[in-house]
Amino acid sequence: MGQLVEQTQYPPIHAILTVVGINMLNVQIHKQLAHYEMKISFEMAHEILVLVGPSGSGKTTILHMVAGLIHPDCGMITSKKRIFFETNEKPMPARERQIGYLFQDYALFPHMTVEKNIWYGVKKAQRNESREMITQLLQVLGIEHLLQKYPHQVSGGEKQRVGLARALAARPSVLLLDEPLSALDKETRQQCQNELLRLHDIWKIPFIIVTHDLDEAERLGDRIIYLDQGTIADEKWKKQLTYH
Repeated sequence: MGQLVEQTQYPPIHAILTVVGINMLNVQIHKQLAHYEMKISFEMAHEILVLVGPSGSGKTTILHMVAGLIHPDCGMITSKKRIFFETNEKPMPARERQIGYLFQDYALFPHMTVEKNIWYGVKKAQRNESREMITQLLQVLGIEHLLQKYPHQVSGGEKQRVGLARALAARPSVLLLDEPLSALDKETRQQCQNELLRLHDIWKIPFIIVTHDLDEAERLGDRIIYLDQGTIADEKWKKQLTYH
């Protein structure tokens, strides 16, 4: 794995976001875990943030706390003006957070067709207004022909695209992706990386991606945070990354 080399110093992200007024996600979390104390703080706009680091460094734990699957001991998590978590206050339930989450195994329902999987998270009151958007999403991902198939009938790359479509169909305010491409072969992985970048250009919401692959992090990320035992060991903008 190549080493990160810092070339230029950039202003802190919080300073940039304050000036332009586009702070879309604020995460300040403190939690005692089994082997270390997690202390993490970052802010982001509609960018792609990639979390890298060794196994057990806290990458997936951060996603779980943003999604509301677990909670910090103290801190604050906000999306725009919506408070997901605040110390000594009742956390917003996960189902109300408008979070799209693509798990490593895609977590598709095996007994549902691709079409029903995609529509699963769309509220009944939003179905009519969502139809055109989902049609566009299916076209971008090239999965219109899969709608009547079941998950066991499609390939790994196709499952990844279905999982992405399901995560975005509910119009999330943030998209979380936990090693979404790790099980794919190299060619399919590159195709899906291109689709992720294209979808981000269309949706313009914060994407947080967990990966062990620094090449993938550099290709996808506007910003890369390197974690080590629950703390931010390093943070680089994409233009600061080179190999030697």
